[in-house]
Amino acid sequence: QVQLVESGGGSVQAGGSLSVACAASGRTSSMSAMGWFRQAPGKEREFVAAVSWRRGNIFYADSVQGRFTISKDNAKNTVALRMNSLEPEDTAIYYCAARTGWEVLGRLASDELYNYWGQGTQVTVSS
Repeated sequence: QVQLVESGGGSVQAGGSLSVACAASGRTSSMSAMGWFRQAPGKEREFVAAVSWRRGNIFYADSVQGRFTISKDNAKNTVALRMNSLEPEDTAIYYCAARTGWEVLGRLASDELYNYWGQGTQVTVSS
């Protein structure tokens, strides 16, 4: 089992910046990827960013490319998401996810690839 706890988030005006972080505990040695997804009211959960745990390959959704930065700390078993130039459309609950087991060489954008999820943290961007 892997436990994920998110922190950060909050409220900011459009154009501002926020960070969210996720700390993993438990069987972290089995992790092969971590990612961020988000879900806005009335919408389905969507991929934001992901990083492969061993290779460090990074992937972003087109909507956040160039504005968001994902980073990891293998020693601390944490992953962070720095969000710049935030837009009202970025308002959502942001979820941390972890994949354990064999490594996926693809884009890591499908939520079906992840088997552990955090409780989510709210990010609100006002216009």
